[in-house]
Amino acid sequence: MSDVLALAGELIARPSITPNDEGCQQLIAWRLQQSGFATEDLRFGEVDNLWATHGQGGPVLLLLGHTDVVPPGPLDAWSSDPFQPEIRDGVLYGRGAADMKGSVAAFVVAAEQFVAKHPGHPGTLAILLTSDEEGDAIDGVRKVAALFRERGQRIDWCITGEPSSTNTLGDLLRVGRRGTLSATLTVKGVQGHVAYPDKARNPIHQALPALDELAQRQWDEGYETFPPTRLQISNIHAGTGANNVIPGELQVLFNLRYNPNWRAEQLEHEIENVLQKHGLEYSVKWQRGGEPFYTPEGRLRSVAREVLAGFAGATPEESTAGGTSDARFIAPLGAQCIEVGPVNASIHKVDENVAVAELEALPALYLQLAERLLL
Repeated sequence: MSDVLALAGELIARPSITPNDEGCQQLIAWRLQQSGFATEDLRFGEVDNLWATHGQGGPVLLLLGHTDVVPPGPLDAWSSDPFQPEIRDGVLYGRGAADMKGSVAAFVVAAEQFVAKHPGHPGTLAILLTSDEEGDAIDGVRKVAALFRERGQRIDWCITGEPSSTNTLGDLLRVGRRGTLSATLTVKGVQGHVAYPDKARNPIHQALPALDELAQRQWDEGYETFPPTRLQISNIHAGTGANNVIPGELQVLFNLRYNPNWRAEQLEHEIENVLQKHGLEYSVKWQRGGEPFYTPEGRLRSVAREVLAGFAGATPEESTAGGTSDARFIAPLGAQCIEVGPVNASIHKVDENVAVAELEALPALYLQLAERLLL
């Protein structure tokens, strides 16, 4: 069994459902220490974060990942125990195999190989792991990035191991991500009998024109490779359950995925202007999930493009699609960020998996990236 396959199996066997780490980072820290890495445990609240470095000065290349996983769901729906790694027909099954314990294992093996081959390398090779990527993302990389800003920690390049490939390893290079802004909107009305609407105030009727305007709005035309900004209403709730009662309150949940044309505070201002224009009595609770980031053409993208083309056999697609990743907290520190990882077809699903051949190729991919950037 290859080193990366064995380590991935050890990590999968630890049921590190977010925000629990279940000793994954302790195991990784011990291995990295044997290769001469300095390690620091950064625990905030219930979240474990591991910071490991080898070398000194710049440039600084960061390998960014997470050890937490989403819950497995119904165990009887799985073909095998999600926390007992199993190989069937050349495929490794288990929760986190693709998202992203396979990549984390590949990071570690690549880092060990890099410092063994280049013990006096220039610059710094760093690894940052959190157990809060799949959860609230409050005490993970968000909190670590704030600490780094206070310390003046330099990061030039960041490679996140999120599963980004579409059909084969290296066929897609993620060069940015949209921002995410969520809201819980509460519209106040006056409860009453449906037969006497003049004695009540229906918050549903009042809110619908404003919600329609927000949902139909063309926010922008897109940005570079980013799609246009979109607002999606995900839940509407009101009423007592009776069909003859005008509700006294309406609650609406919505989210915006937005490109670099906007910052969160700008969107909040625009939306509240619409709510006020329609005369609503309301309150809104905003949750800023992270600003968009974009890595323009430069050394990181050009090196990654060449390395991935060698693995995929063709120039990778360069994309800003998808949800969010912890790179959104590292980019504001001044780092150029990309995402490179295995095929993402099975992530968060029952029988999550990664092809063994793909997993065993990952350390060489990360090793080549490190060598091209730091040497």
